Amino acid sequence: MIVVTGATGHVGTELVCQLVERGENVRALVRDASKATRLPAAADVAVGELEDLSSLSKAYQGADRLFLLVPGIEHKAAKTALLAAKETGIRRIVYLSSYAVAITPLPPMGRWHHEREQLIHASGIPATFLRPGGFTTNTFDWMQTLRESGYVLDPTGPGRAALIDPADIAAVATVALTEDGHAGKAYTLTGREALTVAEQVAIISAVIGREITIRDVASPEEVVRFRYPNGAPPSLAAALVEGLRSMRSDTKGLITTTVQDLISRPPRSFRSWCEANADAFRRVVDGES
Repeated sequence: MIVVTGATGHVGTELVCQLVERGENVRALVRDASKATRLPAAADVAVGELEDLSSLSKAYQGADRLFLLVPGIEHKAAKTALLAAKETGIRRIVYLSSYAVAITPLPPMGRWHHEREQLIHASGIPATFLRPGGFTTNTFDWMQTLRESGYVLDPTGPGRAALIDPADIAAVATVALTEDGHAGKAYTLTGREALTVAEQVAIISAVIGREITIRDVASPEEVVRFRYPNGAPPSLAAALVEGLRSMRSDTKGLITTTVQDLISRPPRSFRSWCEANADAFRRVVDGES
C-alpha cells in the first residue's frame, strides 16, 4: 500500500488518481475529510496531522511506500513523519522537494528542503527526491487581482520559468513509487518552455478570449505585502523576497528533459494546461466567481 500525504493538494490529488488508475492500493492522508471529495472512491482516506505521531502511525499501518509532502518552513512535521515511517516499516519514500536545493548559494527555500532531504537520508529509508520548479497552478495566485482589478502583478519582469503541470509531477512520482531503480535518485522537473509572466498572461488571454493587463512590480516586498496583508512570518517573507529576486534575474529559465526521460512523453505545455483550466480564469475575469 502507498500512503500519500498532502492528498488534497494539486500534486497529491493527481497522484492518488494516477495510482488508483494503475491498480495500486492507496491511502490518502488528509487533514479535513470534507476536502477529499475529488479523490477517487477506491482510495482509502485517513484523517491525520503530520505532526501527530499517533495519527500517522495509524495511517501508515499496512503500507510500505510513502509520498511525503511537508508544508511550511519548520521541520517538526518531517521528523514526525519519518519517525512514524520507521516504526511502521515504510520501505520507500518519494519526497516532494524543490529545484531550489541545487541553487548556489542556497536560498532559504532551498535550505529548508535540503535539510529535510538530509533528515530523510539519516532515516535510512530508501528515498527518491523530486525537485520541481514552479507549478502551472501558481498562476491561480493571480485570481485575486484579476477578480478585483482585472490585472496581474508581475514582480519578475524578464525572468523566465518553465512551469510544470502538477499532473506531470504526479506521473513521475507514480513511476518512482511503483517501479524499481529510483532509490537514491534526485530528479529536477520542469515544464517544456521557459516563459516570462507577460508571455504566460498572453497565453491565458488568448485561450480565454479576454484581455488581461499586467502591472509591473519592481519591489518583491510589495508582492509579499499584497499576498499577506496581515503580515507573513519574517523568515517566510524573507524567503519569498529572495525567491522573487532570483526569479527576476533568471532570464534564461531552467529546462530539463527529466519528465520525458521518466514517463516517455513530454511534459504538458503551458497552453495545454491553460486550455484545460480556461473556465476558471474566464469566470474570474468576467466577475462570475
